[in-house]
Amino acid sequence: MRDASQFPRFSDSEMADRHRRVALVMEEQKLDALLFYGTGQFSTDVYWLTDWPGGREAYVLFQAGAEPLVITQLYNHVPMARVLSVIPDLRWAGANTAATMSALLGERGLSGKKLGLVGSIPYRHYLRFTEDYPETDFSDASGAFRTMRTVKTPEEIARLRIASDLTDRSIAAVAKGLTVGMREDEIPYLIEPVYLKEGGTAGIHFMTAMPMDDPHFPVPAQFHSNRKLQERDCLITEISGGYWGYTGQIHRTFSFVEPTDAWKDLHEAAVEGFLAIEAALKDGATTADVENAAEIIHRRGYTIYDDLLHGVSQTPPIIQTRTTKRHESPEITFRENMVVTVQPNVITKDEKMGLQFGETVVVTRTGCERLNAYPREWVICDG
Repeated sequence: MRDASQFPRFSDSEMADRHRRVALVMEEQKLDALLFYGTGQFSTDVYWLTDWPGGREAYVLFQAGAEPLVITQLYNHVPMARVLSVIPDLRWAGANTAATMSALLGERGLSGKKLGLVGSIPYRHYLRFTEDYPETDFSDASGAFRTMRTVKTPEEIARLRIASDLTDRSIAAVAKGLTVGMREDEIPYLIEPVYLKEGGTAGIHFMTAMPMDDPHFPVPAQFHSNRKLQERDCLITEISGGYWGYTGQIHRTFSFVEPTDAWKDLHEAAVEGFLAIEAALKDGATTADVENAAEIIHRRGYTIYDDLLHGVSQTPPIIQTRTTKRHESPEITFRENMVVTVQPNVITKDEKMGLQFGETVVVTRTGCERLNAYPREWVICDG
């Protein structure tokens, strides 16, 4: 018999508290209901709300004074969803998800009400809702909801500890198993068994191998080549192991020989920037504190294009540097139990050399707590 106890679960009290927090967001935003949309496993708010990892396409409706409900697009996802979801009213969406959801809004009496939308709802779905209910006040509630989620609960942090440990072990497996002559696209075979054996899931495996004497690529690549590793290569990485919706991201650099002076200086700048940002983080710290700490990288003659830090799985808070930000960083005040990946991507101004040094930390009242335990150093492999 397949039942929920056979899977990693959040406690009943944890899930009840999440639903209470949803009700508070509705109250604060003066909404009659919140409609959440998600697609894919683990990465959406659907999982956070239901304890079911999600599927192809799903909606969750929370309404003041009524029980929540879930609909999902694919019928073959329904049996598993009914085993795992803490929301018992779970239905198959049928042939047209938007039409089914729209009809349910009418059945729930939400015509002419205030309805907050959360998630990347397809435009055709939004058109269907607004055409069917022109008197309903639809608004984007994603920001308020995501801000509420930035502070993690003890049970969420426990998941993140497991994920971070899996990531540490995967980095150790790379350090032990990396050899001269191995193809770049073989490296994930060192990483993934670590996750899968412990019930984890593969997250990000970004990496780039290149000659230290002829650098040409300043970031870990999203796709792996069939190039064979050479003795004087370095390997820059961004790796995250997942455990049921939570990831423990880490960034380390590997080689078979001592790094050149240029790479040593680049790595030292990245570590120095990381430590400065880490030292700035604590309950009450602000966006400006993080941006100020990162200026040390620019003073050393390097630049950054990627995020200085981001929340779990690229969720808020997200902060760039003051000098090279893609857009205005939001004004953030960090709070105890926020969890972020600090990851300065330090790059030479000609954009030929670059690496990331980073890991995942929990913000505390007085500073940060590491979730990753792997040594903070350039990794030299026996090869």
